[in-house]
Amino acid sequence: MQENLVVRREMHIPAPPAAVFALLTDPEKILRWMGTEAEVEPHPGGLYLVNVTGARFARGSFREVVPVHRLVYSFGWDESDIVPPASSLVEIDLVEQPDGTLLRLTHSGLPTADQCDGHAEGWAHYLDRLAEVAAGRDPGPDPWHGRTGAE
Repeated sequence: MQENLVVRREMHIPAPPAAVFALLTDPEKILRWMGTEAEVEPHPGGLYLVNVTGARFARGSFREVVPVHRLVYSFGWDESDIVPPASSLVEIDLVEQPDGTLLRLTHSGLPTADQCDGHAEGWAHYLDRLAEVAAGRDPGPDPWHGRTGAE
């Protein structure tokens, strides 16, 4: 795997790790910041399925779940030949800090630099929305609703 084909994002979220973990694993809470439908089973082998924009399903399965600290799941897009379901890997670490949580995301296994760029843009968009929700604010309607991606 080439190092340049990895998306990395690190951000501070003004909420404790347990609250951030819930926003990443509870289907109802996921929908506050991303997607129109979510079915997640946060245990090794469990399903990760989120209709991210109302027009595009992300699908994979959980590989590692360490409550309030770490999530690892495979990731890809239904009906995609470029990034098919479960073809890449998302790792999220939550590090407790005095004023909230440091979220570290690594998305590896993407096939091209263009896909890395697109997924980096997507993660930036949705993690910013997650931070808004974690801070007790409403991020408003998702401007990406209905977006199908560049494939």
